[in-house]
Amino acid sequence: MCAMPRRSKASAQSEFASGRFAWLPMHSRIDPSDESGLPAYVKGSVVTVGTFDGVHRGHRDVVERLVARSLALKIPSVLVTFEPHPLEIVNPSAAPLLLTTHYEKLEVLAETGIDYVAVLPFTARLSTYPAEDFVELLLRRRFRMRELLIGYDHGFGRQRAGNVDVLRTLGERDGFRVEVVDPVATPDGHSVSSTSIRRAIAGGDLDRASAGLGRCYSVSGSVIEGSQRGRTIGFPTLNLGAPPPRKLLPPEGVYAVRVQTPRGPVGGMMNLGPRPTFGDSATSLEAHLFDTTGDFYGAHVRIDFVMRLRETRKFASAEHLSKQLRHDESDARSALTLLQIPGNLKG
Repeated sequence: MCAMPRRSKASAQSEFASGRFAWLPMHSRIDPSDESGLPAYVKGSVVTVGTFDGVHRGHRDVVERLVARSLALKIPSVLVTFEPHPLEIVNPSAAPLLLTTHYEKLEVLAETGIDYVAVLPFTARLSTYPAEDFVELLLRRRFRMRELLIGYDHGFGRQRAGNVDVLRTLGERDGFRVEVVDPVATPDGHSVSSTSIRRAIAGGDLDRASAGLGRCYSVSGSVIEGSQRGRTIGFPTLNLGAPPPRKLLPPEGVYAVRVQTPRGPVGGMMNLGPRPTFGDSATSLEAHLFDTTGDFYGAHVRIDFVMRLRETRKFASAEHLSKQLRHDESDARSALTLLQIPGNLKG
């Protein structure tokens, strides 16, 4: 089952405003004349670099070590990431669907204790930079890097030539420390990776995905006005706008969910997919919230997938669908109760 609920986007944004976390959108070019995105009083930093799709348990281990070194050295921590995913530029046919969209990734990172996140637009030109230039022009000059922490399988620069051995050689030559973080293993002994989590989600194995992520898998977006059919059968729904096309979704079906709203977390159930009973073949995300009323139109929400209850199917009538939804509600409340979160709905 999933871990404790994370904060909503509104809560994460308060971290931006408080100064405990800063997002530094960077220019698409690297030039030694570019000013640093860091304040002038920052004389050094400890840095990590990567795509960080999903911000899974392996990524979190890197980040926790980064924050610990930052505190020990009394210099800021900087996480450098890319937008879009590098494979969308260098090999679009091999680019994966994403575990976290741009803002979903920032929301998770806002909870980690990092001081700065720099988002570097990944371009065709950037992909041609040798690892040595990437380190010198970006990491050292623009972020005043004193130490670099990277995952065991990391590589950057042209053809990912900036591997562990190359970086250690550069560090010895130029005087910065390189720490390589070993992989984090799942209970079955496999290394946590974005690829393995994508496979789990695509296959509907939410428990395995959650074990790798360290939290529920989720999708976020703004609430839009729907057809309002749910109200006519006793199950009004919150409708989510279509997620970005590169966002990975689990298989179609009815799910027990936990919805993070501006008013706090709420249990519910969601249909992901078409609405065949009403002849609607378009994929939609519509969630019925338990014990909650009110207007959420325009609000940003995050929907955490807790458990898949059944497949999406066509019913003979709206009355038959309503009867099934009452069974689904009972099953969803039971699934949410199993989370054993203080204050959770008990059905």
